[in-house]
Amino acid sequence: MTRMTTADDYTWLQKQHAPLMHAYCVTLVRAITPDRLLHELGAEPDIRATGVEALHEPSYDSWDEHYGDPLFVGVAAVGEWSLMVEHNGYLGVTTAAMLPVSRGRTVVSHYRNVNAVDHFYWFEDGDIRLHFEPLFAYARDGGHADEPELLAEMRESGFDLREDKDRNYGLHTEAAFALAHRLTGVQLTPELFASLEFAGALVPVPED
Repeated sequence: MTRMTTADDYTWLQKQHAPLMHAYCVTLVRAITPDRLLHELGAEPDIRATGVEALHEPSYDSWDEHYGDPLFVGVAAVGEWSLMVEHNGYLGVTTAAMLPVSRGRTVVSHYRNVNAVDHFYWFEDGDIRLHFEPLFAYARDGGHADEPELLAEMRESGFDLREDKDRNYGLHTEAAFALAHRLTGVQLTPELFASLEFAGALVPVPED
């Protein structure tokens, strides 16, 4: 785990990528290329796009045409990781899709929809190590959900793990980005979001 960023380091997302933050899913998969990841998800690259903003229009065009199945995703290489970005998507938190992908690999994914329903997953080698809703981080499940080191990382990322009316709800979405960085070592930055070369494709959604 990497003790680096906190929720405060990701406030740029709401300022620079408000449409994405309105409803998004961001997934990091280790030791796989973008084209291979798409292949394992049952799709092949269809378009190439530069930057996260370029994924917005084809994502919503897909929703208008297909009503959420298949979903449009964009995948880019970030070192040894593949970054999958979805506008208004949820494939990365669909366990039927990501558990198979995680066999022999690490997958970290988080999601939020327009109604503030959110999920965070850490998959490892076909198992769920951690799952929780960032808005209610005190309620967790998974094989490593209560490890002291992980709980410390969650608190340092910006999550309030108290189960009471006085807990802090602020920046819980930004805290999800910080925790993903700590678990993967991949720091997402404005420069990356603007410059990454994405392979885009429509991916069928398996039943969860």
